[in-house]
Amino acid sequence: MLLEPHPELRISKFAIGAEGAPLLVIDNAVAAPEKLVNKATRSHFSVQGAYFPGIRARAPASYEYFLEALLRPLIREHFGMEPGRFQFPMCHYSLVTQAPEKLLFLQRVPHIDSVAGNGLATVHYLFRGDWGGTAFYRHRSTGYEYINEARQDAYYRRLQQESQSADAPGSGYIGGDTALFERIGQVDSVFNRIAIYRRNSLHSGTIDNAQVPPADPLNGRLSINSFIDVLD
Repeated sequence: MLLEPHPELRISKFAIGAEGAPLLVIDNAVAAPEKLVNKATRSHFSVQGAYFPGIRARAPASYEYFLEALLRPLIREHFGMEPGRFQFPMCHYSLVTQAPEKLLFLQRVPHIDSVAGNGLATVHYLFRGDWGGTAFYRHRSTGYEYINEARQDAYYRRLQQESQSADAPGSGYIGGDTALFERIGQVDSVFNRIAIYRRNSLHSGTIDNAQVPPADPLNGRLSINSFIDVLD
C-alpha cells in the first residue's frame, strides 16, 4: 500500500501544561486515508496486552515508512531529538471497546507508555464519529505531568496509596478533572489528524462512558497507535 502525505498537510505545535512537554498535531496527514480504513476492515482484531481497553490489529508495514518520512524532518526542532534510527515497538490499528464498569484501576487514570525520554507516541484518528480524542494530565499530589526514570518510583508509590483512598476513581473512563488528576491539554479527534507526543506524558483517551464505541472499524473509534524509539 503506497501512502503519500496530503497536499494540504498542516502542522501545529503546542506545549503541554506547566512543564511544557512538546505536542505536534498534523492535520490532513495522509493523501488517501480511506485506504487505511479499508485495510482495517480486512484485518483481524484481537485483545493485545493487559491494559489497552479494546482490540488491535497490525497496521500495514507501509504505514511505518510513511510515518518515519513524515516525522524525521520534524523531531529535532520539535522534540529536541537527533533523527537517528527509528524503531517501532508498536504500530497497530486500535478500537476502544471496553465497557466502563470492566476497567481496571490503571485504566481509569491517565497513563504513560514509557519512562524513556527518547520515545514518541502517535495517534492517527481514522473515524468521523464523536468518539473522543486524547487528553493530557497533571498528577495533583506530585505535580508531575510526565513520568521519567527519576520520577517513576515516587509516582507509582503515591498512586498505589491513592488507589486505596477515598479519592480513588470509580468505574469508568476519566472524563476531565478529578481529585487525583487535572486535565492540562487536549487534542480533539478530527478525521486524518495525527497527534504526536512523548510517551512519558500522562495522557488518556477521552471516552464517553455513556456511549462506548462499537467493535467496528467503519463505525467505531478506529485509530492507528504507534510507539517510536529514536535511536542513535
